[in-house]
Amino acid sequence: MDFRPTPEQELLRSSAAKIAAGYGHAYFMDRASAGLKQDELWAELGSAGFLGVHLPEEYGGGGMGIAELSIVCEEVAAAGCPLLLMLVSPAICGTLVAKFGTGDQKETFLPLMASGETKMAFAITEPDAGSNSHRISTTGRADRDGWRLNGTKYYISGVDEADQVLVVARTGTDESSGKALLSLFIVDTATEGLERTPIPVEISAPEKQFTLFFDDAIVPADRLLGTEGDGLRQVFAGLNPERLMSAAVGCGIGRYALDKAASYARERTVWDRPIGSHQGVAHPLAEAKISLELARLMLEKAAWCYDNAVNAGETANMAKFAAAEASLQALDAAIQAHGGNGLASEYGLADLWGTARLLRTAPISREMILNFVAQHSLGLPKSY
Repeated sequence: MDFRPTPEQELLRSSAAKIAAGYGHAYFMDRASAGLKQDELWAELGSAGFLGVHLPEEYGGGGMGIAELSIVCEEVAAAGCPLLLMLVSPAICGTLVAKFGTGDQKETFLPLMASGETKMAFAITEPDAGSNSHRISTTGRADRDGWRLNGTKYYISGVDEADQVLVVARTGTDESSGKALLSLFIVDTATEGLERTPIPVEISAPEKQFTLFFDDAIVPADRLLGTEGDGLRQVFAGLNPERLMSAAVGCGIGRYALDKAASYARERTVWDRPIGSHQGVAHPLAEAKISLELARLMLEKAAWCYDNAVNAGETANMAKFAAAEASLQALDAAIQAHGGNGLASEYGLADLWGTARLLRTAPISREMILNFVAQHSLGLPKSY
């Protein structure tokens, strides 16, 4: 095994880090506080080719893999400005359009997504379905105009800054099992019959959450993505990349927190000694560093599996779980090392707590990951 990054990956990491460092956490919080977006950072990453680094070259991408996209995602978060829409627009939507789109759909959407000129949100979650996709009740009904969508989606990120939203809807029922037959639709956010309502949340981030209401929203026939009724299988091709980007964000936040804590612990002097010389400060930071590096190793393994067509379900779930826990451990240790300053706005730590805590719950909860590992990795009986 060779754990050394390729020269291309090293250059990508340093280049993405340099761009993100030009913005930093103060930029992130200024945008969040003012209700603005990270448009400048997004645009610069797009113009550098980093948002589409994993997309096919013939459609404006870099022709690389999810491993490379996770590098970009991690470096941006490590600079203190996590981009949650990277989980959605390039990772889920870009992957699904590249895998299942028609030639026209790829030509229409992928170059603009790769360049950062357009963003695509993703809508699967519903109030009464939760993690059970078989319970999706938003329907897509074929008629002479194409398709009509009706229903409600919940906790949909970034719809206010997206030009399209990729919607998962029920288009039929499997007669043998009674389970929903799902399909994917690319819906313009300006479509008549689509309304959105913000969901207030206690998270300091430029990305906002919304409830979507579809009331006979007409979707042209050529906006069906992939095969009608095969949407559930297709969706899973995008969910593993989403989990890997979630892990990358968690690893980036953990690195950001530990970098700040280590710097502070080297410089802050009490009783004529740097506080980092005390084991009560040093050991929690060292333990968090170990947890973080283990999470990063699993992220790299999972990304390698995905890019090499090895089943990445187990590793992607484990990477997401490990990174969410490690990011919180690192952030908590960093806040504690700063003492009262850990809660001061100027030190830029406590305001990331909501985002780090979110990673425990979304895009898949830690409990559902434990269910997956118990059943598929350990062979235990299904618990739900």
